[in-house]
Amino acid sequence: MAFGIKREELVTWKENVKSGKIDFLTHYWQDDRFPDSTTVTKVGCNDIEKLISWGKKYGLQENWIDRKEQYPHYDLFGVHQEEVLRKEGKWEQLNRFNLIKNK
Repeated sequence: MAFGIKREELVTWKENVKSGKIDFLTHYWQDDRFPDSTTVTKVGCNDIEKLISWGKKYGLQENWIDRKEQYPHYDLFGVHQEEVLRKEGKWEQLNRFNLIKNK
């Protein structure tokens, strides 16, 4: 279950992903499979090869891609989430969702 994002943020993310841009969407999240995670960052791009290449920079495996029809994406949480958001300069998302653990 996702919450904590505005509709316009989701619409923008979808448009960017469909147009072949790498884009980030962080939101609050509950999933019984991951009880220690309260947020997830979806990093999407409709150009699968571009997404795979981007993911390799961070040690993300190709088989971790959630291959949704028009919105393929990595789901990042925990250590990967904070590390990637820091390196990509996504400070608004880090601060908004209180994801900075090691200041």
